[in-house]
Formats: sequence, structure tokens, C-alpha cells
Amino acid sequence: MAYDEELAERIRELIVPGPELTEQRMFGGLAFLIGGNMAVAASGRGGLLVRVDPEEGERLVGAAVEPMIMGGREMVGWLRVDPAAADDDEVLREWVGRGIAYARTLPPKRAKK
Repeated sequence: MAYDEELAERIRELIVPGPELTEQRMFGGLAFLIGGNMAVAASGRGGLLVRVDPEEGERLVGAAVEPMIMGGREMVGWLRVDPAAADDDEVLREWVGRGIAYARTLPPKRAKK
């Protein structure tokens, strides 16, 4: 399944462009990176992937939010927001803001040569 291009465009509209922002196709989706650190992604499986503080992840899980599972393993610090929930503009704004804010706390990754 390809990622939801409409969701990716809605994410773009919420993120202030800048030199630290990049987009990259990853894991069948489209990731938005801040300083080389993945912040959010339009998932290839539908919905939104959000990077969060690993210590807060469990507390943030709810009816429309679950831990991200990759290769059968839970990815600590990553959550999947259900596609139906991500359709709500306020919900999307909240989760994109959370992912961007957390990614900005991480040290920038150096570009590979």
C-alpha cells in the first residue's frame, strides 16, 4: 500500500519549512525529518507515525493511538495514529506538533558523505 498523499500534503501544511526540514520516502511511507531525525510520517500502512519521547509513549497510547510495530517488535518512542483519527485536523495538528517538537530536542544528524 502506498502512503496517503493527501495526508502527506496536510502534514506539509502544518510544518514550517526551513533548512532543517527534509522529506524522505521510508518504510513505504513519506517521512518528515528535522535535522535528520524522523519526526512524523504518512505511513505506507495508513495513518500517521509519530516520534515521541520514549518515556511518554506508553502514557499516550489510547483508542486511536497504538505503539508502532515493525518486524514484529514494538518500536519504543514511536506511535501509530489511526487513519480515521488522523483525518481530524485538530488531532493531526496535535500529533504533528508533538512529533516535530520532540525531533527538535534531538541533536542534528550529520549528513553522510
